[in-house]
Parts: sequence; structure tokens; C-alpha cells
Amino acid sequence: MIAGLLLPGAAMAADMPGLVPPPDPTATILPSPAAWYLRGDLGYYRGRIDGAQSAPGFASPSSSALGDGLTGGLGLGLTTRWLRTDLTVDYAGLKYTGTVATPDDTTAKVSAITALINGYLDLGTWYGLTPYVGAGAGMSSLRAYDYASAAAPPFTGGLSHTQLKFAWALMGGVGYAVAPNILVDLGYRYIDFGDVTTASDASGAMILKNLAAHEVRVGVRWSIQ
Repeated sequence: MIAGLLLPGAAMAADMPGLVPPPDPTATILPSPAAWYLRGDLGYYRGRIDGAQSAPGFASPSSSALGDGLTGGLGLGLTTRWLRTDLTVDYAGLKYTGTVATPDDTTAKVSAITALINGYLDLGTWYGLTPYVGAGAGMSSLRAYDYASAAAPPFTGGLSHTQLKFAWALMGGVGYAVAPNILVDLGYRYIDFGDVTTASDASGAMILKNLAAHEVRVGVRWSIQ
């Protein structure tokens, strides 16, 4: 009888607002749902190069430099609570100048179309700002063209050479949500293209050693789910 009197009271207590039953230790906590996003980026790069090597029997440039310029790209990605991955395709046009006999007497252009698979770690969100770090790896199609030099081969004009090379990148930055599904991304990226070889004629070719770029980029990520 006493149990019968207590049971209704217990049932009423369970229904009272503000009383939360203890958590179920066997319950599974599900992660936040994944969402796809599109991205677009524009940036300004400062090129770097370790030097250049001429064909055997010819003097190599005593100094080498890559110019500055613009870069841009598009991508498709997937984001979860704190981890993101995306596939990006970028374009950059690099300008080489070197000195063999007289200042800047050797020039060339290199176009780079680069596809990277990237992974990012989002480091939390404060006041709408989400800092992140990341890395990427992939392939770059590098076309060396418009090479000109009176001191180092190739001496034949109008040649071009396209090569596929491994490329990698390190990046960091911060995202800011301007709308529920739109985020502005301000970031830095270091990208390495490796060695690039010009076209060759009967006298040989020039090897541009370890081309890379430091980039400051502004982008937009648009969530589509």
C-alpha cells in the first residue's frame, strides 16, 4: 500500500519541469553532421627559388629570382565539427630572371596549374573567428616557356616544356562567418613545386631549382548543405 502511494508521487516528480533524469551511460553521442562547401580564393604571391643549373659546359646563373604576382583557385570540400578536407585547383604564373654574364640576361616564364588534397584542423571559434592550420599534397602541371638567354641554353627560341611534378603546401589562417552558410577566409600558404626544366635544344636545357611561393590569400567558403 505504501508503495502504491509513493509510485504516483514519483511519476509526478518525473514529470515536473526542471527535473532532468540522469544520462544514460550507454547512449552514443553523435558528431555534428558533415556539410559540403564550395570555395573560391584570390591571392598575392612572392616567388622563391634556390637557384638554376645550366647544361654541362655552360656557366650557371650567379643569381636567380622569381617575381611576385597573383594566384587564384576553386575548390570543393567537406567539413565536420573541427576537421575539414577539400580538393583545390589553383593557377599561378611565375616569372624567372637570372644573371649569367650581365644582370637579368636570362628570363623565363612558368605557368603552374596545381591540384591539391588538403586537410585542416579548426582550432575553435571565438566571436565568430575560427583559426585553422592545414597541409596539402598533390600534383602540379608546370609549363616552362618564353625562355631567353644569350649565355645559357637552350638558344632556340619559341620552345616550351610541360612537366607534371609533385607539389605540397602548408597553410594557416582564420575564417569569419558573415552569414549562416558563408564564411570569409584570410590565410597564408606556402606551396612548393620542386624543380622545373625548360625545353631542350641541341645545346641543352636550364633547370630551375625548387620553385616555391609564399601566398597571402582571401577566399569565400559557401556551405551547400
